[in-house]
Amino acid sequence: MLARRSVIRLATQPAPLGVAPSGARNMATLRELELRLKSVRNIEKITKSMKMIASTKLSKAQRAMQNGKQYGIANQEVFENAKPEEAPKRKLFLVISSDKGLCGGVHSSVSKATRRAIADSPGSPIAIVGDKSKAQLSRALPNNLTITFNQIGRDVPTFADAAAVADLIAKSGVEYDVVEIVYNKFVSALSYESGVMQVPGEETFKETAGFKAYEMEEEVTKDLAEFALANAIFATLTESHACEQSSRRNAMDNASKNASDMIGSLQMQYNRGRQAAITNELVDIITGHGDWKTLYAIVRT
Repeated sequence: MLARRSVIRLATQPAPLGVAPSGARNMATLRELELRLKSVRNIEKITKSMKMIASTKLSKAQRAMQNGKQYGIANQEVFENAKPEEAPKRKLFLVISSDKGLCGGVHSSVSKATRRAIADSPGSPIAIVGDKSKAQLSRALPNNLTITFNQIGRDVPTFADAAAVADLIAKSGVEYDVVEIVYNKFVSALSYESGVMQVPGEETFKETAGFKAYEMEEEVTKDLAEFALANAIFATLTESHACEQSSRRNAMDNASKNASDMIGSLQMQYNRGRQAAITNELVDIITGHGDWKTLYAIVRT
């Protein structure tokens, strides 16, 4: 009897220094899972908030896009009478993107379209609106970059933004016969596709048969070319902005769903680990090798 009591007393004595208690490994694993759960839940809150904000901005962007398309329609009527007799040789590529990320493959779409388009005209200068496509194309086509713009269209793009871009292109000294604007075309709230809009330059306007039929001063043709470019930039800016907001909303929606799935998986792992730790500790207590304090700590987690 005395021997049995001594065994029980030795089993219930605290572990010596430097030796981990029996439930330490389970406790560490549970703590790590708890921290991961907290982190993923915070991410889910952020993505859901960003989705709501993008949904609100998408409505404004779509209204602005409809207004911007009116400028594009007016331009098309002018361009139909300004078709060059020969294919333009000097091209300037204008890439429309933005400074913000977390919006899916919007910026990669225009960057890939630019690389495909410039394959037929190697060495052509490139102007870029937005830092995201600038970072991508500066690695692929560093020698072609001539002008870059940022802080354009931080909210809904305005005609003043487009006019400023057109004015700086005209003052840059880059010679071109046509400007090819690479942008994202809005298909629906769930999809978009890259497209290219051609805008004739001043010299192209002068050489077309439709404009040769009229006597016009040189300044008139110059102003018309710059105004037509500003119109086209405004139309593509608003459409690309709508694509960006739509893609950001979809990206945040997918991120929220993935976070929710991950929370469910981690919660199941946590529950299983906690139950296993409690069962093991109860078995140790019953056999005389456990500690009630360790069990209490596990139950409180």
